[in-house]
Amino acid sequence: MTKDVIALTPKMPDTWALLAGLYAGGPLTRVSAGSEGAVLRLCAPDGRPLVSVEAPLLVQVPGEAERLLGRETPVPFWWTEARASGAVPEAERLAGSVCGRLALLLGGGTWPERAASTDVVDVDAVVAPDDGQPVVDVLTGSTAVVLADRPVLALTTWLSDLLRGSAESGRALQIVTPPHVRLSAPARATLVQPPNRWVVQDPEQGYYDGLSGAVLRWQDGTFAPAPGADGTASVAEAFGRTSPSAQRQLIVAFRTTLPAREDVVLGKGVETAWRALTGSPPAGWGTAEPVNLPWSPRRLTGLARDRAPEPTHLVVAGHPDRPALAWIRVTRTTAGVEQDVTLTLGYGEGEEPPLDAVTPLAGTLVAGHGLTTMLVSVRRAPRDLTTAPVLQAPPLPVSFTLGARDVRGIGLTHARRPPVASRPVALGPASAPALHYPLGDGTDPAALTELHRLAAHLRAGVPGAEREV
Repeated sequence: MTKDVIALTPKMPDTWALLAGLYAGGPLTRVSAGSEGAVLRLCAPDGRPLVSVEAPLLVQVPGEAERLLGRETPVPFWWTEARASGAVPEAERLAGSVCGRLALLLGGGTWPERAASTDVVDVDAVVAPDDGQPVVDVLTGSTAVVLADRPVLALTTWLSDLLRGSAESGRALQIVTPPHVRLSAPARATLVQPPNRWVVQDPEQGYYDGLSGAVLRWQDGTFAPAPGADGTASVAEAFGRTSPSAQRQLIVAFRTTLPAREDVVLGKGVETAWRALTGSPPAGWGTAEPVNLPWSPRRLTGLARDRAPEPTHLVVAGHPDRPALAWIRVTRTTAGVEQDVTLTLGYGEGEEPPLDAVTPLAGTLVAGHGLTTMLVSVRRAPRDLTTAPVLQAPPLPVSFTLGARDVRGIGLTHARRPPVASRPVALGPASAPALHYPLGDGTDPAALTELHRLAAHLRAGVPGAEREV
């Protein structure tokens, strides 16, 4: 099923090196561009896509190749990714030859090593889907299906392009993988959104949803839940093949709102949280994986400003010694510039999440970063922050923080008297406080009930409105 090949080179693939790689298909192949030039497509003579080649990416963030490929590679290095259409047998050889030629010319190597070659692949007579999309394996009226087999399925430029193209054509994206493939946190955040789906092909049980466990069947041109004998959806036995883990993840999901001024700098709240929880700033940021740019709030701000009023999605990575990833969505609203952040940190057996830093962090974000809401949770899950296609326990709440603006809208008297065991802690000025609600230590499932009670109480404080908490 492996269709992805990646060249990891110490030198930049310049125009001549890329031409040498693209010429692996012979003189009859054609090249087209997509994703604003970030993805090149090597096409058959009739223009049908065979291989997509992402623009070379200079990776300056340590640990990214090891995180995504299990392979140590010293930074800086150039990451050039090629993906072959599964509908064309020759396409995988072509992708391997493209990357193999780059490695031969520039040094370095490829992943996987066995896929590399320098052969010319004859594509004169092959047939591939004519869909106007990035390279896919199956295309129907409702769904784009791609096959993937790599250690970690990440939110690469190619996947981002494919998600965007599928949405624009009104199709769902379904990615089919073997059961050993795991999702990175940013990839999971995108595939969990309907109508997209992660489809796992189990050699014994067939297909199931990697995030919900629902048994799937190919019907009417898409993978859909297959009803059991009683007519209800059934869960694959393979999804339950899990065992209790001593590894944990600390999840800090928060939203900030800043005034839309020329001097505003984004990313400072993320950096503040990172320093409070790890002792150091983030290592890097980017718009996809691998995360390639050294951490710079000002460069991040410049990108978001250039893309406004369209939203900007960003990935932020930590240093290799402390697994940490953040997924950020920047949007321009009537209230200002909003940043929705989900920061996840990994802890192994014997490592304790720094829960004592959560309340001071909430106070700092309230005082200087326009905190609107913050939910902190802990779950039993891998330290490396990936998601395997097995049942995971839900995150257990640690605390919830409500910013001063929403406290004022709900009413301070109502907001400070919730039907939960712990009393809220006032943060910020007494005249306009934010409220921080302790809920647990991340080990007691009863904290979920407490959170639901708190949410219902806060919603009831807004006359005639349903508020999302």
